[in-house]
Amino acid sequence: MYDVIILGSGPAGWTAAIYCGRANKNTLVVTGASLGGQTAEIAKLENYPGWSGSGMELIMFIKKQAESFGVKSESASANDIKFNADGTYTVVCDNSKTFDSKTVILATGASARRLEIAGAKEFFGRGVSYCATCDGFFYSGRDVLVIGGGNTALNDALYLSDIAKSVKIVYRKSAFTRAEAVLRDRINEKENIECVYNTELKSITSKPDSDKLIATTTDGKEIECDGIFVAIGHEANTDYLSEDIKRDEIGRIASESLPAGMFVAGDVKSNIKMQIATAVGTGCSAGMDAIQYLNSKE
Repeated sequence: MYDVIILGSGPAGWTAAIYCGRANKNTLVVTGASLGGQTAEIAKLENYPGWSGSGMELIMFIKKQAESFGVKSESASANDIKFNADGTYTVVCDNSKTFDSKTVILATGASARRLEIAGAKEFFGRGVSYCATCDGFFYSGRDVLVIGGGNTALNDALYLSDIAKSVKIVYRKSAFTRAEAVLRDRINEKENIECVYNTELKSITSKPDSDKLIATTTDGKEIECDGIFVAIGHEANTDYLSEDIKRDEIGRIASESLPAGMFVAGDVKSNIKMQIATAVGTGCSAGMDAIQYLNSKE
């Protein structure tokens, strides 16, 4: 029986783990499908105070710190959480293992929202990607599109511009009003980045007798490219939870809807900014709340 099980291995999860480990609570981190979540995909992290390096380097640093306090980890994802009659929880994982705990911290983060147009699903992994740092290497010297207009899309475009021959950012609005000014300035300075405003895609097809893709816009124009990188927002990873737990429009969890002994942190928590600094703060709060709850039961 664990004192705390933390679902998710991003900054929120590992921060909660540090606090619980330091409080001598028997703590397990169920890492999820990929260690570090979205943070691990950041090639160059610039907006987390005191850190200079990649997102994965930050995750490994925090993970090592948590493990120094006795925190254990399991490479698996949660399929279900059962609330037991004695007030404890059983976490059922996708590797057929189950773990019992007195408390659970939900820190499963969010995943990239999928592009819902013809061809997007069919060409996923064959030209359509949701992770520039994962797949950008395959497009060295080639022509790519980035779909979106927020910080993630602009960061992806900047990263790809150092690899690809050309990058077109396709955005449905007339300006990148949601992105940080420093990113907009960097985009403007890049000679191989072109911004295509007031444009949405209708379909993705393959060019006959070629490995290239044809992206067709809603007004009938065709854009030829080698790859398409999608960055149109995120949805919270909460499919493993029962329907009685309240969520917002993108699946994030409202703290007040959780049963006793269950806490939430990071991008999966409603009404917070999806930033690493925010995730760390909520991880700290969730860890301290779990410790207080456990101590109150002793």
